[in-house]
Amino acid sequence: MKSHEPFIKPESTYYVYSPSLLGRSMFFYPLTCGHFFYAPGYHLHRASFDSFLLIYVKKGSMYVQTKDEIFDAKADEFILINCYEPHSYGTKTGSECLWCHFDGPLAKNFFESIVSHLGTVFSIGNPASATNKLEAIIDSFCRSSIKEALLSKYINDILTSFLLYSAADKKNDSTDMIETVISYINEHFKEDLPDKVLASAAGLSSYHFIRVFKRETGFTPHEYVINTRLSNARYLLRNTAMSVKDICFSCGFSSESAFCITFKKRAKMTPAQYRQNGT
Repeated sequence: MKSHEPFIKPESTYYVYSPSLLGRSMFFYPLTCGHFFYAPGYHLHRASFDSFLLIYVKKGSMYVQTKDEIFDAKADEFILINCYEPHSYGTKTGSECLWCHFDGPLAKNFFESIVSHLGTVFSIGNPASATNKLEAIIDSFCRSSIKEALLSKYINDILTSFLLYSAADKKNDSTDMIETVISYINEHFKEDLPDKVLASAAGLSSYHFIRVFKRETGFTPHEYVINTRLSNARYLLRNTAMSVKDICFSCGFSSESAFCITFKKRAKMTPAQYRQNGT
């Protein structure tokens, strides 16, 4: 289809798709996608557009605004936008872009994880790992060869390439530090592990360490230690004949009553009931 928007050059093309109910329930799916040539001065603002938007800037430059932040993107960079929220984008210089509005049951989780590591505008070492799949999506519509499972795979491959890059190539000092502390917890969970001890292992102040740990793992250090102890306790309850008291102290709890209260709060049953249910 040809766009009739102002500042969109006539050689631009786009496609609209309505996924099946099955596709919506289990796949990533494209909603619109295209290959646009933008003239200088193009600008679009939306209060909401129910999807996530991936743009690859092949040539020229783009700008994007989400909430109160403005970002600039140049050639060979990607833009990832949550279109459920107010957003704007455009170009002052003109640009050529590949783009795809997509959604799916896991789309928000992927979006949040990618943006938290890479930001709204980012580049990756080998953009072809993503752009080839983006071109394949557009080509599928051009050839009228629509296979929902394959389209989902293309989108999943693109998003996964971003996640792998964020994990392997954008690894930062915070990530390294958290991995070190988690290894320390796994080796010493039987011991008393107050926040100051873990902060010392991380080389940070307690206040800063707690904030960074919660941001990277989703748990406070104390919650993570308790979870580690309980995971070990569950294993021992199901796979050994050790008494509840012995398991309690071998997992680092200060008293049997504290262990039972904590276990029941998390598992909704006592340690003895958990062991019985597993036999």
